[in-house]
Amino acid sequence: MLQPQPPPPPPPPFSHLIPPLVPPTTLLVHQSLDLRLWFDDVNSPDVSGVCRQVLTSLSDMHGCEIVEITIPELQKMRIAHIVSYGSEKLALDSRINLAIIQSFTCSDYVAAQRLRRRLKYYHMEIFKKVDIIVTPSTGMTAPKIHPSALACGESDLEVIASLMKYGLTANVLGFSAISVPVGYDKQGLPIGLQLIGRPWCEATILRLAVVIEQQWNEPKRKPVIYFDVTNTKGK
Repeated sequence: MLQPQPPPPPPPPFSHLIPPLVPPTTLLVHQSLDLRLWFDDVNSPDVSGVCRQVLTSLSDMHGCEIVEITIPELQKMRIAHIVSYGSEKLALDSRINLAIIQSFTCSDYVAAQRLRRRLKYYHMEIFKKVDIIVTPSTGMTAPKIHPSALACGESDLEVIASLMKYGLTANVLGFSAISVPVGYDKQGLPIGLQLIGRPWCEATILRLAVVIEQQWNEPKRKPVIYFDVTNTKGK
């Protein structure tokens, strides 16, 4: 005869998952590199060059320690991103590429989720050694808009891949991240530096973002075509 089982113990309070905030005086920054190639895998050396200048200055002026790390399976993360988000979302690019996305099977989706879990494990192991992973925000500065795209839009997978190269980590694995403006390329297009933090450490990346913005507080350049949406005097 079956006996009734006692109810399970109540789960621990959710607050125990949130670590205490790190005092600003102990703030560190670490550089994310995959054999030094991933950081420099950009369309223009201006992007990685400006970002490296920021890291060097943080080390010299604030004593931040720069640590080189290797993140496994970075290329596989792109596959997990395409399969996962292509199956879950129906944006304009997804509609254009439905012929590819429709070929994904349930097994492909499950395999992508397993890959996401493994990639998150790799990153959590890295976060045991560093506080922040630093990368360029994008692999290229703002691309040109072709005249034909104004009427019907466009889907350029090569450009999208370059723009999303460093944003995949936070998107796929759910880490907090922020992009900070740090300079311009030779054409005057803005360059950003991305800060990726471990779970529950948003305050750390926000504090470092403030330091970077204060240190690189150069006048912001307006684009050639600029509309001030906050200016209502002309109405």
